Amino acid sequence: MSKYEKTAAAIAALSPEQYHVTQESGTERPGTGAYLNNKEPGIYVDIVSGEPLFASADKYESGCGWPSFTKPIEPVHVTELRDASLGMVRIEVRSAQGDSHLGHVFNDGPRDRGGLRYCINSASLRFVHRDDMVDEGYGDYVAQVENVA
Repeated sequence: MSKYEKTAAAIAALSPEQYHVTQESGTERPGTGAYLNNKEPGIYVDIVSGEPLFASADKYESGCGWPSFTKPIEPVHVTELRDASLGMVRIEVRSAQGDSHLGHVFNDGPRDRGGLRYCINSASLRFVHRDDMVDEGYGDYVAQVENVA
């Protein structure tokens, strides 16, 4: 069994917006997310399960209004599903263990970094600063975090 899991206590601790985004597949308003302009070194984890999802080294400014990443920190922690809602076909991104809705992935990212743009809601994430990663159990990912401060 994974050390990352969705619990009733984690769901109960969510703010209304975090609940709407992660549990009801909602979307925060563009330009409003807490992590949109975060440039600190660290990792972004699922707000529900704690699964490590994205590294600050893979974050970039896409201009779309949501935090954007070129790739997950470990692909095993994200699932991608076909989403035909809103009259268009997109690829939804969810956390594997927490089953939290994170956002969508598009193929218009930086070509020199793989060409993908993971467009992710801040409300689905918790940021763990590089200085706190070891203490919080994410020491295995410190090498993947670049000093972006």
